[in-house]
Amino acid sequence: MAKRQLNRRQNWRIEKIQGERAARAAKRESQAVQILEGGDLGPEQTGLVIAHFGVQIEVEALDGELAGQVFRCHLRANLPTMVTGDQVVWRAGNQGIGVIVAQLPRSTELCRPDTRGQLKPVAANVGLIVIVFAPLPEPHANLIDRYLVAAEHAGIRPLLLLNKADLIDEQNGIALNAMLDVYRQLGYPLLEVSAHHGDGMEQLKQQLDGNVSVFVGQSGVGKSSLVNTLLPDVDTRVGPLSELSGLGTHTTTTARLFHFPGGGELIDSPGIREFGLVHVSRDDVEAGFIEFGELIGQCRFRDCKHDREPGCALLKALEDGRLHPQRMASYRQILASLPGTDY
Repeated sequence: MAKRQLNRRQNWRIEKIQGERAARAAKRESQAVQILEGGDLGPEQTGLVIAHFGVQIEVEALDGELAGQVFRCHLRANLPTMVTGDQVVWRAGNQGIGVIVAQLPRSTELCRPDTRGQLKPVAANVGLIVIVFAPLPEPHANLIDRYLVAAEHAGIRPLLLLNKADLIDEQNGIALNAMLDVYRQLGYPLLEVSAHHGDGMEQLKQQLDGNVSVFVGQSGVGKSSLVNTLLPDVDTRVGPLSELSGLGTHTTTTARLFHFPGGGELIDSPGIREFGLVHVSRDDVEAGFIEFGELIGQCRFRDCKHDREPGCALLKALEDGRLHPQRMASYRQILASLPGTDY
């Protein structure tokens, strides 16, 4: 059954109620911070945001005697919104409570639009986007390319990960390898693993070591199986890692950070696994196709759409075999799907 559309007045009423609730929560939070700061707080130290619950934030201590301990922290007024992966300056109080007093600069951030279409960060300081696909469900180059564009736009290194490699056979192997050869020739790192059999998992762990990573990819490719293999104690943290129900212990968590036993971290949430391209421009898409770099700006016409125009540098490269038809078709599909484009 299709969802009933809300009229303008109903939307206004919902937004008004949500705004009033947020204002009340902010007032309570401010009062809690005042009480804490009026007491005996510890010295300023650095911490890592590992989860977000409404107005309260879980911070893992990174310094001194408290290192490794997790505190439920309040946010000092006038600070920007915090997301999982942020590094912060905070002060510890009593009974596992603390106050965040500053946000440290982010090296990268992943963003996605909220329900109003406004771009919001969902994770910070991510160093590696692991693009997961599998022989089944059948992988599509266009979906992989969308994630590559998103990674390039965010300034985050991508890793292509073929999971369920044990399902490669004579029927799907030729087409799959032909598709993957395109990315190999472009220099993208590519691993083939099997979370079920354990093949290639050591190489994957080496890639994840020392990085803050996120896993992205369509449902059914085995992201949860990979995470469960990498995080053997994940059974107590099923909420943020469930790809099917989204239910679990902490269903309100925007994202949660987990430490891999051998080093490195994983930030996981449905919002990250499904982030898309509605916030990028045509220029961003072209920058995401790394082989276009030396060709963009070389067309005869300044506003060339790389479709049928004479003197198009991309079409000439396609004709000469310097651009792969798979990538050109994908580029056109992505442009056609962007809101507000006339491609």
